[in-house]
Amino acid sequence: MARPSAEKTPSVYLYIPNIIGYFRIIINFIAFAICYSNRVLFAILYFFSFFCDGLDGWFARKFNQASTFGAVLDMVTDRVSTACLLALLSQFYRPGLVFLMLLGLDITSHWFQMYSSFLSGKTSHKDVKDTGNWLLKLYYGHRPFMAFCCVASEVLYIVLFLFADEKSTSLLNVRRHYFYDCLSN
Repeated sequence: MARPSAEKTPSVYLYIPNIIGYFRIIINFIAFAICYSNRVLFAILYFFSFFCDGLDGWFARKFNQASTFGAVLDMVTDRVSTACLLALLSQFYRPGLVFLMLLGLDITSHWFQMYSSFLSGKTSHKDVKDTGNWLLKLYYGHRPFMAFCCVASEVLYIVLFLFADEKSTSLLNVRRHYFYDCLSN
């Protein structure tokens, strides 16, 4: 008869990366609750949540706590927070449809990639070894490139949010105002 292990495995819901995921959800709730009253604090909280997105993956690998639940929690948290920010930007800038199209692209591309990965028996949507798609191999196969793309897009969205006026602004005016502000300082 096998002896029970002295080390009890925690429930998947209590894995360290998933606890970080729950914390990210709380941070995002707070950030979006104050987004109109305190934009700078919103940006700090939103970026901190984004930073924690990198931490949860690192902890999952370090403590061998990767799970399907954690992957879905992570992706849903990412998609919802980005979708909320893009929806806000669509209200501040014209044409707002640009941000709504980015929102649609973000959600559908991630959903298709995750769904097709799970259908093919893979445990992660980032496993692209067997794909013939060079863009997916570049993005998911080279972590520094993926990190750059993620950070650059989120920072762009945050900066656009911080520069947004209360009234609708053309996206072209943001570049012009920023350029003139840099020259005048």
